[in-house]
Amino acid sequence: MNGPERVSDHMPTVKEVATLAGVSPMTVSRTLAGGNNVRPQMQKRVLDAVRELGYYRNETARALRPGQASGLIGVAITNLANPYYGSFALGVEEIARQYGRRILLGNTGEDAARERQLVSDFVGRQVEGLILVPSGGNTDHLQPEILHGIPLVLASRIVPGIDTDVVLLDDIGGAYLGTKDLLEAGHRRIAFLGNAESVFTGQRRYTGFTQALDEFGLVPDPVLVKRDQQDIASARTAMKALLDLSEPPTAVFASNNRNAIGALMEIGARLRLGADAAGFPAIASFDDFELAELMPVPVTIVDHDPRELGREAARLLFTRLTDGAMASREVEMPTRVHAARE
Repeated sequence: MNGPERVSDHMPTVKEVATLAGVSPMTVSRTLAGGNNVRPQMQKRVLDAVRELGYYRNETARALRPGQASGLIGVAITNLANPYYGSFALGVEEIARQYGRRILLGNTGEDAARERQLVSDFVGRQVEGLILVPSGGNTDHLQPEILHGIPLVLASRIVPGIDTDVVLLDDIGGAYLGTKDLLEAGHRRIAFLGNAESVFTGQRRYTGFTQALDEFGLVPDPVLVKRDQQDIASARTAMKALLDLSEPPTAVFASNNRNAIGALMEIGARLRLGADAAGFPAIASFDDFELAELMPVPVTIVDHDPRELGREAARLLFTRLTDGAMASREVEMPTRVHAARE
């Protein structure tokens, strides 16, 4: 279909969708409400037109007076079960409250399809701005013409092809220092536990890990590199495989706190069966986690403030909402390395 030219400040209407699909507005409404009594071929035409126009159901327009802002900021994170992201959201909410706004919080689960739907829901609710920890994958839904001019700030990760404000951590430097701490303690057989290689932070932290090894004349042992762990359960499974090696690692660098907790859970399970704590590897974790100081093996933390990360993302968003057009900005937040007992 060849639809009308879209511009970023125009929100397509049901009537425009109906015209492009060659159906009535009622058919569009019925299709978007579930498709009852609408023939499949008609539904397909409607849905094709919806995608081409970038149409979103407007969930809040009936509640708003003409020209009235919604007062809402959409915040999409990747793992609601991780307290780290709870702190991040609190930082966003703190700044939003100063500007008289409220946040809508959603979880993508590192799933691009869920992210697309969540962003669609936020746009349909006429949020004034979006803050997103991107999951990766197809990012057509983040293009300015699809967001209809709604400002977007990315947190923790850059998305190739999306020119927008972003706040990052010093992932490479932090992982380098955390791994170097293990090396300076005398460890040479160091494992890596991380999330998918396609995840922006995972790749950057692996780069920092390898840079530290290279400085000490070492290269990563493929047997000791475990990727794709997105949750505690899969991290524990990966740690089990490492500990069951004929020559297990003497230290582990975990690229996030979920991987660190999974590793420590496996160590804890073995300790309860009578194993000697002295025989287990030291752990370095990128991101702090609850009760890290109580762990039975040495734990080093690559630390930063997730709440401040959220605050900075919100500051970037509200500066853009206030000041309008400007060049995109990139802010990198510092990290520090310390023992968990500090």
